Amino acid sequence: MKINQILLVKRKYDPFKGEWAVPGGRIEDNESAEQCLKREMKEETGLDVEPIKLTGVYSNPNRDPRGVIVAAYLVRRIGGVVRAGDDAAETKWFSINELPKLCTDHGKIVEDALALL
Repeated sequence: MKINQILLVKRKYDPFKGEWAVPGGRIEDNESAEQCLKREMKEETGLDVEPIKLTGVYSNPNRDPRGVIVAAYLVRRIGGVVRAGDDAAETKWFSINELPKLCTDHGKIVEDALALL
């Protein structure tokens, strides 16, 4: 699979307000990780996606002041129109060769995902 671009969101709220990030959010009660990723992608980017592959779990207690653990996935776009929503102030496609500085460990998350391709 060849990937040329990645869709990132500019965070609307603290922590990391105004910084670029991989879209995502918290799992709700009675929701699987895969259901969460579909919901969060729709809420933050307007896109409908399906998971392709779990690319990593990020649990360093210092990665986020809220104590968030991340399960990161590669996804396939299956519909929707890109638009910023929910916790995203902005969405933008970036070339994987020209990524902006990403908040916390999101650069590592992207690097690990690309290494699996």
